[in-house]
Amino acid sequence: MSVDAKYKTTATATGGGRDGKVSLADGTMSLQLVVPKELGGPGGDGANPEKLFAMGYSACFLGAMRVASAQTKIKVPEGTTVTATIGIGPRSEGGFGITADLDVYLPGLPEAEAKKLVDVTHTICPYSNAIKASVDVKTTTRG
Repeated sequence: MSVDAKYKTTATATGGGRDGKVSLADGTMSLQLVVPKELGGPGGDGANPEKLFAMGYSACFLGAMRVASAQTKIKVPEGTTVTATIGIGPRSEGGFGITADLDVYLPGLPEAEAKKLVDVTHTICPYSNAIKASVDVKTTTRG
């Protein structure tokens, strides 16, 4: 599979990785990273890779839904939201893995249309495509 990347961005992590800093090369964002208590860290204010992934996935999926809407001719209702919940933990095979749950709120859209729109969106969304071989994404659709 090849990808003709139309946009690229670069970020650098410093410090201890999960307890350091991460910043974009273009200077538009810099975040303090904090290890969550659940992973043995101090917790508190700060970001972590899972928070960043949840933000990116929810925004990307909603954007991809607009493209799926044009393809399926199913209108994305006003007030639509996508909430991503990302988890991390040990895998039974060793190492760590992530979990992903998407809650897609499509107010007033009939269930069959909502399901079709979300299914097509999963084939378009780069985040869904990137993780489909290794993460079982659980999707809840509400209308």
